[in-house]
Amino acid sequence: MHKVTNVLILLKSMIYESTGPLETLRFAKHYSEQGLNVNIVLFGPMGVMLAKKDKAGALEYDQKIDECMNLGVNFMCCKLGSSLVGLKYEEMIPGIEMVEPEAIADTILEFSQKQQLIITL
Repeated sequence: MHKVTNVLILLKSMIYESTGPLETLRFAKHYSEQGLNVNIVLFGPMGVMLAKKDKAGALEYDQKIDECMNLGVNFMCCKLGSSLVGLKYEEMIPGIEMVEPEAIADTILEFSQKQQLIITL
């Protein structure tokens, strides 16, 4: 049986009242604590909003992202989605990488070819 060592979590919707963003971060933390390499891709005009630092609201997303980063979780944010909502690199949480859409497509293909876990939320 093939062993999964890498997890790719795709988040396209950042609606504060939905469970998607929290599930993304909880899954990432859980898999990372299990010793897996975890990558989160934030894409689409709403998904990239998780990358914005100092978000207002009851949930402490920035703190949870920081916890994941401290566990080695890698975050990528789509440059195209960011440009559609006017999110600039300077407004993002430090440590989140801004990438071109093609890099996201290549990452998905690489994970698929290596039969690794891909989760879309």
